[in-house]
Amino acid sequence: MHMNVAPHLLTEDRAEYERVLDDALSTAHARPELDGIGTRLTVAQLRAMTLNATALITSAAASEYDHFVKVREQSRAPAGPRTPLADPGAGAGVVAIVTVMVPVLAGTAAAIFLLVGAVLHAIAPTMVFGGTLLTAGLVFAALAAAGLLSAGAGLLLTALRNSPAAAEGATAADDELAHAREAWHRALLERGILPFLRDVLAATGPPDTPRP
Repeated sequence: MHMNVAPHLLTEDRAEYERVLDDALSTAHARPELDGIGTRLTVAQLRAMTLNATALITSAAASEYDHFVKVREQSRAPAGPRTPLADPGAGAGVVAIVTVMVPVLAGTAAAIFLLVGAVLHAIAPTMVFGGTLLTAGLVFAALAAAGLLSAGAGLLLTALRNSPAAAEGATAADDELAHAREAWHRALLERGILPFLRDVLAATGPPDTPRP
């Protein structure tokens, strides 16, 4: 059965409309006003009639649906480009680069000094310059270790500072979208689908009583 789609109902939301309808039909036995289902009209007949009346039914929840679509589009929209001059993270980026480069350069210098110093010390143990290079290599090794610790601490603090904020923003957006979807479903059910089903069942009248 082809479903007529209301002008304001997007194609991606057809499945949700049908799901709300199917939930209403599956729980019809718990609604006294729908006790005619199965005797006056079958579930399949009511479903087909409700799908054909989609434009009429969804118009009853148009405001909630429009709000839901707006919130969904906002959640999908990418963040606007940031102006480099106004970017407060530019200075932090330079600091991060320096923090990373210091242990790399210090480690490289330490390796060179230690290697050359060890070679000179092995060739000429009494040569003072070899010991000086070894001392300088140890100093740069200590500097590299300190730089690694500083970089690790900085990355950890950045992660702890930024992750909760991003998570809270994403959670708030998801909650707003979920509430908007729930409000649309509720309005669609209470003001659109259920009244339509009641009217259709009332129009069919009670089943004919068999003659004796």
